[in-house]
Parts: sequence; structure tokens; C-alpha cells
Amino acid sequence: MHRAESEAIEWDEVHMLAPDVEDKHTLAQLARMAGNAYAVPGESSWYELDRTWNRTFRLGWQGSADGFRGHVFLSPDDSIVVLSIKGTTLNGPTSKKDKFNDNLLFSCCCAWVDFSWVFNKVCDCYAKHYRCDNTCLSEALIEDSLFYNIGVEMVTDLRYTYPTSSIWLVGHSLGGALASLLGTTFGLPAVAFESPGERLAARRLHLPLPPPDARARPPHAPVTHVYHNADPIPQGACTGWGSPCASAGYALETRCHLGRSIVFDTVTKFGWAADVRKHPIREVILNVLEAQLSIGDGWEVDEDGTVRDVPVARYEEDCVDCFKWEFGDYKKPKL
Repeated sequence: MHRAESEAIEWDEVHMLAPDVEDKHTLAQLARMAGNAYAVPGESSWYELDRTWNRTFRLGWQGSADGFRGHVFLSPDDSIVVLSIKGTTLNGPTSKKDKFNDNLLFSCCCAWVDFSWVFNKVCDCYAKHYRCDNTCLSEALIEDSLFYNIGVEMVTDLRYTYPTSSIWLVGHSLGGALASLLGTTFGLPAVAFESPGERLAARRLHLPLPPPDARARPPHAPVTHVYHNADPIPQGACTGWGSPCASAGYALETRCHLGRSIVFDTVTKFGWAADVRKHPIREVILNVLEAQLSIGDGWEVDEDGTVRDVPVARYEEDCVDCFKWEFGDYKKPKL
């Protein structure tokens, strides 16, 4: 890829079993799985699921493990395997590595925001005057400490263990972005809740993105993002002086997503204001997906008057990340 000598990839469209993202109950169950990636069975923060998903096992929760964590949920006949990936925890064993992954994946250039961030940057690709070295970024993203690489190994193991099963990926925030990146890597359905924009990270990782079709300008990936518009994080709006993300040391600057996005308009429907406190997965589960609306009231109305319980999944067209930055080969290669 560095020498621009890789051959063009030929794509064949394959139909597979995937979650029905137009069904509110299905989305709520997947969101509960995403929430359970933060806990273990028996804890107060564990969400009960339909009996179909009573079989589960943990990944990355052994002892004092401080990295990639999640749960696997199995249907009764093992026909469906769901890997749920944990997102960022502000305080806990994984917090340090969570922040490292956030700042590497979702910042424009190694979490270089300004001179005050010189001790927060996660790689050395900044080349002054809002210029960033592409080759350096690609190399930084293949470090062993990146959760994406650990996820590749875990998905590979799941495919080997369950060769005839349909494997789905879900997650919230950082976990949702990882689910999307892994789903794009393996061509597996992924549903991400309240996740920062991961399209830029996918390009830097040189993931095999299918070409856009006549209906979709962005790369057509098997990913569905689900978020509400009172959460600034998936919209790339938790930035700048005084923002809670920047104050906590997180450079969450990207906003463009892979696949399609289902956006719940909680600002209009509920009168919510933009607030990072609306980001936790419990807000999505209890106050959006499982909220009791008035009879006959939905989230959208089609042209034919049909009331929809779930907004239409749409492609994010004309979305641009890091518009004030220049990316190119600005640093001399190491000898």
C-alpha cells in the first residue's frame, strides 16, 4: 500500500443473515448486548435479554486484563453468534488503553489539538502547520496495543470455532467503532451505538472498502450506526475549548461513519439539548429505543403516511473529516 502497487480488488455481492435494523425490539436487544460488554452477569448494570440469548461467555475479562473486552452471545442452535465489544470506561483497568485507542482512531493527527496537547499525543506524525504524515499514521495504527488488531484475532477465532454460524458484531462508543471496523474487515454485519466517526480510521488502516454503488457515495460497508442527535460525540461536536471531551483529554474529532446511520431526533421529539451526559448506552436503551411514545406517534413518517418506529437508515453523503488538515508524506522515512 505504501508503494501504491497493490492490485485492484474485485467485489462480489453476497447475501447473508443480518439483524433487522428496522425493528425496534431487535435494536433494543442489540443495544442491551452492547451495554453488557461493560459488565458481567449478576452485576446491577447487566441488562436482561430475551431467553434466546441466555448462553454467553466472556472475552478479555480474565484477572487484571486491561485491554480489549467483550461478551459473546449465542442463539440456542449456535446459528447466530454476536460479539459485543466494550467501549471506553473513564475509570477502571482498561481506561488508559481505552483513551489511547480513542485518541489514535478518532483524532485528526495523533491527538495533536494544539501545543497544550503535546503530552497527550499518541504518535509522532504531526509535521507542523496542520500537516500530518500519512505513512506515519498507517504505521501507528498497526501497533499491537491497538484494540482493532486484538479484535481481528478474536473474530478469526470465532469464525474458526463457529464455521457455519452467522457472526454479528455490536458495540457502544469505542466498542461500536471497533465493531464497524472489524465488520468491514471480515464482511460481517455490525451495529454500532453512539460511536465516533470511524471512516477516517478505516482508510488509514487500508481496510478493503467496497466501491460506492449508484445509490451511495460513501463506501458501502455492512455497518449500521445508531445514535441520537443530542449526543455530540458521534457527530464530532465534542471538541474545542471548554468541551467536556477535550477537558478530559479526549480528541474525538471525526464525525463521518461507514455504512448507514439511523439517527433518532431526540432534540425535536424530547426537547433534549446537546449534552455529553446523553452519551452512555443506558440513555439509548431506556430513553430512546425502549421509550414509550404516544399511540400512533413514531420517530418518522414516510411519504405515504406510514409511521416508523425506527428512522430510515441513511448514508452520510458529503461528509468531510479534518477539513483544516493536510495529509501527505512530510516526514523522512527511518533508515
